[in-house]
Amino acid sequence: MAADDAMEGNKLTESELQEFFMAEKQKAQIQAQIHEFNDICWEKCVDKPGVKLDSRTETCLSNCVDRFIDVSLLITNRFAQILQKSVGNM
Repeated sequence: MAADDAMEGNKLTESELQEFFMAEKQKAQIQAQIHEFNDICWEKCVDKPGVKLDSRTETCLSNCVDRFIDVSLLITNRFAQILQKSVGNM
């Protein structure tokens, strides 16, 4: 009986470890997407770096930040849904 309990404990630990690695992989993917998004915004909005931003660049960057926040919230909410489903299936 004790050996069976120990094996069951190992399976649970393996499952938790797999979930941890999956969560970390998803975090890394999200971070990569955020960096890519930042690169796109910079390329789109900033023609040439200067001492001061012109109004077009400022508006573009402001809109970009707003979209960044929207996307971040969307990704966070989606990640929470996936996590909730994962916990609900246990």
